[in-house]
Amino acid sequence: MAENFSDLLEQSLVDFKYKEGQIIKGKVLSIVNDTVVVDVGLKAEGRIPIKEFHSPGEEHGVKVGESYDVYLEKLENKEGEALLSRERARKEESWSNLEKIQNSKEQIMGVITGRVKGGFAVDINGAVAFLPGSQVDLKPVKDISPLINKPQPMIILKMDKLRGNIVVSRRVLLEESRKADRSKLLSDINEGDKLKGSVKNITDYGVFVDLGGMDGLIHVTDLSWERVNHPSEMFGIGEEIEVVVTKYDKENNRISLGLKQLTKDPWEKVESVYKVGSKIKSKISSIADYGAFIELEKGVEGLIHTSEMSWVNKNINPNAILKVGQEVEVVILEIDNSKRRISLGLKQCSDNPWKVFASKNKEGDVIEGKIKNITDFGLFVGITNELDGLVHASDISWNESGENAIKNFEIDQLIKSKIIDIDVDKERVSLGIKQLTKNTNKSDKLISKTVTCVIKKIDDDKVFVTFDNDIEGFVKKSNLAKLKAEQNTTRFAVGEKIDAKVLKKLTKDGSYELSVKDLEIQEEKEALKEYGSSSSGASIGDIIGAALEEGKKKDPKSTDEKK
Repeated sequence: MAENFSDLLEQSLVDFKYKEGQIIKGKVLSIVNDTVVVDVGLKAEGRIPIKEFHSPGEEHGVKVGESYDVYLEKLENKEGEALLSRERARKEESWSNLEKIQNSKEQIMGVITGRVKGGFAVDINGAVAFLPGSQVDLKPVKDISPLINKPQPMIILKMDKLRGNIVVSRRVLLEESRKADRSKLLSDINEGDKLKGSVKNITDYGVFVDLGGMDGLIHVTDLSWERVNHPSEMFGIGEEIEVVVTKYDKENNRISLGLKQLTKDPWEKVESVYKVGSKIKSKISSIADYGAFIELEKGVEGLIHTSEMSWVNKNINPNAILKVGQEVEVVILEIDNSKRRISLGLKQCSDNPWKVFASKNKEGDVIEGKIKNITDFGLFVGITNELDGLVHASDISWNESGENAIKNFEIDQLIKSKIIDIDVDKERVSLGIKQLTKNTNKSDKLISKTVTCVIKKIDDDKVFVTFDNDIEGFVKKSNLAKLKAEQNTTRFAVGEKIDAKVLKKLTKDGSYELSVKDLEIQEEKEALKEYGSSSSGASIGDIIGAALEEGKKKDPKSTDEKK
């Protein structure tokens, strides 16, 4: 009875020593399967899952005979065993250590165990912390699996023991490491250095590369010796590439990078390989509104401008005659190594139709052709399948004004004309119809002469004038100006002087008919000869304007008289 009392007393003293909720020492007696049997000095041992002795991804390292701090949850469970927890003991121990670490701002090792709302759960020696998604890395991480169950250095941002909250960050340490790397990079970097980095961003004007501390830019012109339509055709975000430092701005900490500089410049040998005047065959690499590009070799392109595609059509659409990938023969027209330009010609690989026509025809020859187009200043006549010649209005008739003479013709009418001039350089053939017959007015020296007249009388449909010692004449309303808006007798006043061209002499009274309009057409024709024009008649207003302006400079007095 005394012995039982002694045992009960001893046990009560033990129970008094150990209270539920305490952390006590426990000795490992054995390891059975995944359970650790621990003796804490109570009447019965406790059993603890072995996973509570280590963090995820680690080996447990538990050995028989070693002692560990354990948390006493119950003195005795329904099986009569002590209810113990190594995990809770580790948490209490971790909280104490983590508070010290937070105060000293030291880094800790944490293990990401899984995803939770807004981030990830982290095990820190038994304590559960929260890692926000924004604090995992410097940039958003699409695949977190390589970081799961692997110890990662982190720093504690916030702790609340009452609520059991711990917030940690991996990004803060990465940013500090990045700053250190940037400082080292900036202190060591030199122009010409080769570096490795990853593509961080792609824009229309270039590619930003993360060099492991700071970013550098490869401008689109430094990506390749070849034509680059858009940088995204060459790279993808995150791609690892090697680059060379082309410029380092220390003041603004800006790094300019190059990719093409890692290879030899193909333009270094252009002038030794390609010669002006030589013919080459290659494929069309791209087509623009103003011409077509041909790749002569990798990184070297030449341009066929639209003006060098056809002898006849000056406003040709490149897409109408060429396509990407088509092989063509061209002539090298010019090489400008400083501007990295090669001008090519397509039309030069075929016979010049203007030269061919000049070799088979001469001035004075009579030819036959259909009228292709009719304008205010003349008739365009087909002289070959490709070429047109111009019969100027003043070369249609000896007796009629150009305006009236033009009315006698229509498109597709087959007519004969005489070749007046062949100008191969200006790509122009001048024709005449009146030259097929004799000039019946040739005996009168005044016919076709330009004279200065004095207005004597003005009617609704005519202006009467005198010229050359009171010779009488008149100008019809329709011949007062080339523009219909200016064919108005009210524009003029008696006594005013005007210049006009003598058209013909009337037999009934011996007076002369004159024309201001024919004089303007004549001046237009002379301007065309001097300044040149296309067969389409484009830019004639500019040409005539330039010619008239030149005339004013040469003879300002006559201009004043007209006014």
